[in-house]
Amino acid sequence: MFRSDSFFSRFFGSMPLSAVATTVLVSASMLAVPVANAASTSTTTQKTAKKQTKSVKAEKKTAKAESSNAGSTRKVVVLKHGRRQVVVMQRAAPVRAVFTPAKPSLGEAMGLRDTADALALRSSVALVMDQSTNEVLFQKNPTAVLPIASITKLMTALVVMDSQLPMDEVLTISEDDRDTEKHSSSRLRFGTQLTRQELLLLALMSSENRAASALGRSYPGGLPAFVQAMNRKARELGMNDSHFVDSSGLSSSNVSSAMDLVRMVNAAYRNPTIREFSTQTEHEVNVLGRTQHYVSTNRLVRGGNWDIGLQKTGFISEAGQCLVMQAKVNGRNVVMVFLDSVGKLSRFADATRVKDWLEHSPSTPQPPHSFPSSPNLTQAPGGAHAILASQQARGI
Repeated sequence: MFRSDSFFSRFFGSMPLSAVATTVLVSASMLAVPVANAASTSTTTQKTAKKQTKSVKAEKKTAKAESSNAGSTRKVVVLKHGRRQVVVMQRAAPVRAVFTPAKPSLGEAMGLRDTADALALRSSVALVMDQSTNEVLFQKNPTAVLPIASITKLMTALVVMDSQLPMDEVLTISEDDRDTEKHSSSRLRFGTQLTRQELLLLALMSSENRAASALGRSYPGGLPAFVQAMNRKARELGMNDSHFVDSSGLSSSNVSSAMDLVRMVNAAYRNPTIREFSTQTEHEVNVLGRTQHYVSTNRLVRGGNWDIGLQKTGFISEAGQCLVMQAKVNGRNVVMVFLDSVGKLSRFADATRVKDWLEHSPSTPQPPHSFPSSPNLTQAPGGAHAILASQQARGI
C-alpha cells in the first residue's frame, strides 16, 4: 500500500476514494459560495450607485429646466365648448439688446467738447458773425478743422451754378450714385430721371446724397473733375483750411473750419437760386411714376419763426451734428456756424440760444475787423452770462 492510502485512511477511515473526492469538492464549493456572493453583491451595489447618481443628475437637470421655464409660462383660463379650462401658455424668452457704444466724432476725440463757453452751447465749434460788418459776435474753437458732412453740398451747389450747365437737362440716378462710404439709403431709386434743377433742390433742401452724387458725376470730366473744381473754388474764396473729396459730404475727408464756412456761406448767399432752394420747406418729385414728397432737414425753416436767408444741415458720425445759416436777428444779418453738436436737436437749440442772446443785445453797429486769432472768446456787447441765466430760467 502507498503512503497516500495510509494518509487518507488515517483521516477518512475506510471511506472509499470516490466519496472522499466528493466530500472535498462539496467543501470547496461551500467555501466559494460566500466569495461569489460577496463579489456579486459588490457589483450590484456599484450598479445601483451609478443608477442613483444618474437619477439625481437627471432630477437636478429637470428641476433646473423647470425653474428656468417657470418665469416663461403662465396659466390662462379660456372658454371651450362653454366650459372654463385652464391652459398653460409658453411665453417667449426675453431677448437682450446688444449695447454698441457710439463712435466718437473727431471733435470729441480732440477734446473740443470739453470747451466751456458763455452760452453753454452743445456744439464743439461755433461762430457768429455780422454779415454786413464782418464783426465776430461769438466764437468757440473757430479755427478747428473738422469733418463737415453735408455742409459740403453748399460747395457742390456753388460749382454747379458756376458751370452754367443747363438746369433743365435730365439726369439719371445710376448704380454709380450708390453710397459705398456710409451705406445710407435713398428714396431716389436707380433709373430715376430728374432735371439738374430738381436734383440741386433735393440736395440743398433735403440733403439727398444720390442727388448730390449725380450732380458731381454729370460734370464735364466726371466726379474727379468736379472735386477739383470744388477745391479750386475753395482756394478762390480764401478757404485755406478746407478740402473736399466728394460732392455729397459722406466722406469724413471733407473738412473745413468755422471761419472758412462763413466765407462759403457768404458766397452761396450771393446766389439767388441757392438761397431759394436751401430755404424751401417742401417739394414733390416724380420717381419712376410715383410721387415722392420731400421736406427741409432744418426744423427752424419748417417752423417759420425765423427769418432765414440760407441754411444747410449735415451729419455723419465723424462730424457730429452740423448747421450753417444766414438769418436776420434783431434787425442784423448774421451768419451762424455750429459744428460737432451733441444730439439731433442740439444744433437747433444752440442757434435758438444765440438768437435769443442777440435779441437781448444792443444792435449798435461796431467797426469791422478781421477774424481774431484768439479762440473761444465771446465778443459782443452786453453780458452773455446774464442772458444765459435768463435763458436757463425759461428752459431754453
